[in-house]
Amino acid sequence: MQKNETKPEANEPDSDRRPRRVRLPGFLIEEEVGLGDVIKRATYAMGIQPCGGCQKRAAALNKWMTFTR
Repeated sequence: MQKNETKPEANEPDSDRRPRRVRLPGFLIEEEVGLGDVIKRATYAMGIQPCGGCQKRAAALNKWMTFTR
């Protein structure tokens, strides 16, 4: 690395970054599902009502990790 180059900050959002993909067996899921959607479904099943913050959090988690076949 040269002196004039800067290291990317760990806290900087990277807009062109693709989500991490976790492969699951085909019999578990039919389509891609984000981590935020999984948490949203689980909390809804327990009776927790979603709010505006929950929607933003789910969107951020979906950008971070997805489960695929």
